[in-house]
Amino acid sequence: MSFNRRKFISQSFASVAGIAGAAMIPTHLFGHNLHNTSRPEEIKLPSNKPSKIKESIKFSVIGLNHGHIYGMVDSLINGGGSLVAVYAKEPELLQQFIKRYPKVKIAKSENEIIEDNRIQLVASASIPIERAPLGIRVMQSGKDFMADKPGILTLEQLKEVKKVQKETKRIYSIVYSERLGNPASVKAAELVSAGAIGKVVQTIGLGPHRMRPETRAEWFFDPNKAGGILCDIGSHQCDQFLFYTNSQQAEVNYSQIGNFKNLHNPTYQDFGDMSVRSPHATGYIRIDWFTPDGLGTWGDGRTFILGTEGYIEMRKYIDIAGREGGNHLFLVNQKETKYYDCSNIYMPYGEQLVNDVVQRTETAMTQDHCFLATELALIGQQRAHKINVGL
Repeated sequence: MSFNRRKFISQSFASVAGIAGAAMIPTHLFGHNLHNTSRPEEIKLPSNKPSKIKESIKFSVIGLNHGHIYGMVDSLINGGGSLVAVYAKEPELLQQFIKRYPKVKIAKSENEIIEDNRIQLVASASIPIERAPLGIRVMQSGKDFMADKPGILTLEQLKEVKKVQKETKRIYSIVYSERLGNPASVKAAELVSAGAIGKVVQTIGLGPHRMRPETRAEWFFDPNKAGGILCDIGSHQCDQFLFYTNSQQAEVNYSQIGNFKNLHNPTYQDFGDMSVRSPHATGYIRIDWFTPDGLGTWGDGRTFILGTEGYIEMRKYIDIAGREGGNHLFLVNQKETKYYDCSNIYMPYGEQLVNDVVQRTETAMTQDHCFLATELALIGQQRAHKINVGL
């Protein structure tokens, strides 16, 4: 092979130029420093629970079909509520409830509670399709209503609930517990409000759940009674998108649902995702029932909040990297990288709702926000493309 002198000289000059250029680049920009894996500052936040609760109300419970009712009741009691009575059709569910709250009175019917003028608020985790009709009756009786999610199952129900709420001026509060009942979510709100990551431009909400069909009631597997996967679990993520992006208007870009692992029940949905947007932000939502038994809890719920100056990640229920418990929050911005253990953070939703009942305010959640989060989930569910896994 002949030697190409001109090519050699050209390459030599290029090499020299490259070496000289590299000498002008600060050493901290080289690759080994771009992958710094030093641990972030770790902060265990102290308890910030208020020393005194200002207001109090009397409330009762109708419907115990989902275990979320216990968190709902506890939040009201911790916030100044006094539990008066409970009604449930199912004796076995009633017995479990009485064991936890032994002083509660057992009502003989829904009407006994709805017609009791001492009661200011009714909380319910009844079968989802029954929640909106019950809430309408409660509001028409002059009481406020607190519903487990999904608090409304169809757009027709939403229309009627909004009409009655406007007429009665009562509160219809849906407990989006992945934000309202999670300490890391509360801390994230504080950081976002303080401008820690600049202007929020996107949220990503991941809501994996564990199925365990043997623990589920029959209604759970019927979308006509329980709502589809986006209507149900997706409402959590729609709520968080609106809240963290401070959006008062939003629409659904696309949505899709699938049944990949439960083909014996063709109407069931074990996967769903959707995209939403407001005039100034976007959001992506993915929900599934595929949490494996190897995980130490029911789901690895994660929320990502992207800002113009940084980002927040919440691992709400478990950190698979090894930190104990849940309520983990990671903050990265232009100044620092921090990890927050949020386990001791006080969740103010119950107290705020009690105050709203007494003072007729909207500090726990505005009514418009409550309805818009549900509307996005309902539209996403109704318009969802069905993935045909048989193809």
